[in-house]
Amino acid sequence: MQSRAVRETLGDGLCDDDTRQIFGWVSNGEESERMIIAYYDESGDDGFPAYSSKLFVLTSLYFHHANWKEYYNGIYEFRRFLKGDFQFPLKMEMHARSFLLNKMPYKTLNFSDEKRLEIFGLYCSFISSLGSQGMHVINTVINKPAIKTSTYNVLDRALTYSIQRIENDLNKWDPASRFMIITDPGRLGKMRHIARKIQKVNYIPSKFGPSSYRKEISRLIEDPLPKESDQSYFIQIADLVSYIVNLYMSLHLGLGSLPARMPAQVDLAKITAWMNTLKSSFNLAASSSNPYGIVCYPK
Repeated sequence: MQSRAVRETLGDGLCDDDTRQIFGWVSNGEESERMIIAYYDESGDDGFPAYSSKLFVLTSLYFHHANWKEYYNGIYEFRRFLKGDFQFPLKMEMHARSFLLNKMPYKTLNFSDEKRLEIFGLYCSFISSLGSQGMHVINTVINKPAIKTSTYNVLDRALTYSIQRIENDLNKWDPASRFMIITDPGRLGKMRHIARKIQKVNYIPSKFGPSSYRKEISRLIEDPLPKESDQSYFIQIADLVSYIVNLYMSLHLGLGSLPARMPAQVDLAKITAWMNTLKSSFNLAASSSNPYGIVCYPK
């Protein structure tokens, strides 16, 4: 990279390690300061039993609210770098699937496959830098061909598993903390219903057999709140991670080939390299059965 601001962001980090704890939290000892923001986006459709995609991937990225401005400024400087060095418009939304497949509006930029892949790789490196500074990512995958019952609610299961793992993480590191959800409005009504339900009744599958136990969500505040993706760099990052996870899991589970318009340079090795770059941002404890912490259901 040639941009000093971006070099500083990727190399030296966004904040002083001496003033951060595990989530990059400010060490002021006040419980009222322990608020986490979780941004959500997805890849694939949540339809079942009729569906257009075999996987539904729900991605959440979350961090302490005190880091929001610092992260936002870092992302803004990264986008300024992309504008200066690659002529990628500052205000153009990054939508990973359309960008990689060179669909509108990106087709009008006349980028070569090599240029798009370079930008995509830089995005992964930048996200990794945020991960090293306290931003965490949880990826939940619903594998529809493995579903055995026609009443399976894809979005309900994915969001429940995701919220439960955020809560588990907060219980482990700071039981006094709370979190809130911000999401693209496309599935807002359904997500509100699910979030309200699991704060009243929530059954968790046991690791030791077919039984389950009841444990309601207690750290989520407010209903999920809407934010248009073209107005949120954070939701755009969640979208990019979600699409990479979708590509990786589709090949890993043997569910088909890559899209026809995908650049020829993109294969399992390239996608795995992106996943390895992103790994520092992943909450690996979300699933002990996957090297990237990906939560995949049904088992």
